Amino acid sequence: MNYAMHNQIESIVHALFRPMGVGGVYARTALFEQVIDGLSSLISRHREPDTEVFGFPPVMSRAQVEKSGYLKSFPHLLGCVNCLHGSEVEIRAVVEAAGTGKDWVGALAATDLVLAPAACYPVYPLVAGRGPVPTGGVRFDVTCDCFRHESSYEPGRFQSFRMREYVCVGSADDVVEFRELWKTRAKKLADGLALPHQTLAASDPFFGRAGKIMAVSQVDQELKFELLVPVNSEDNPTACMSFNYHRDHFGTIWGIETAAGDVAHTACVAFGMDRLGLALFATHGIDLETWPNPVREALSL
Repeated sequence: MNYAMHNQIESIVHALFRPMGVGGVYARTALFEQVIDGLSSLISRHREPDTEVFGFPPVMSRAQVEKSGYLKSFPHLLGCVNCLHGSEVEIRAVVEAAGTGKDWVGALAATDLVLAPAACYPVYPLVAGRGPVPTGGVRFDVTCDCFRHESSYEPGRFQSFRMREYVCVGSADDVVEFRELWKTRAKKLADGLALPHQTLAASDPFFGRAGKIMAVSQVDQELKFELLVPVNSEDNPTACMSFNYHRDHFGTIWGIETAAGDVAHTACVAFGMDRLGLALFATHGIDLETWPNPVREALSL
């Protein structure tokens, strides 16, 4: 471990965030938000014409997440919204018992909501309800506050985080071209921000023994790439963007067809906004005035 780098990032985290009593959950300072606003504007300037824009809430349908396969693949990361149910008398009894030190959490029951694990998941049922995808595919620019029950709380691995995604739904050729285009664009974007980076094939943290086989297959088929920036260490860089080709997974699940009658394919480009912001401060320091002029101009600082 590079202890000098580790101490530096700890100092930066202390300057940018305020702890909220739970690991991986932070209040963000005005300084950090200023950079995030600049990043958001920069990413928006790369939006293609006719891209639909949506801001999704931090919760989504539990049934939709289950149908999409997230529960089976990532049960260890998913958060479910639970509430007290019953009559006023029953709920009051639970609350009053809690006041005497008794457990109230056991009285909770699941609602029909989960915490959104990624920004793109609501897109696919939305597209499915519209009928066949037109020739050339459709594209979306979506944002969402997301949650994942992370087991590690190292800087950059937040439980609550903001995700920005560009999503493409269409033919296999449409979405592969989209992903390859964004792999090139993302490199130029990182270069413009003077971020040291590399792009490598990667895998998602699938659950269980079968998940290890899925992860190997994902790497072998090059279905996922990540743009990595050294934040905590150079030996273990942080994934700040990802480029994902889902093939016909969501098209099959949701019954999405192309204009030609084939099962639609999907791909997404994800920007970890908080990770990118942290990477910028880790690279350029805490004083915005000392950042390289091209970076300041790109972010309108």
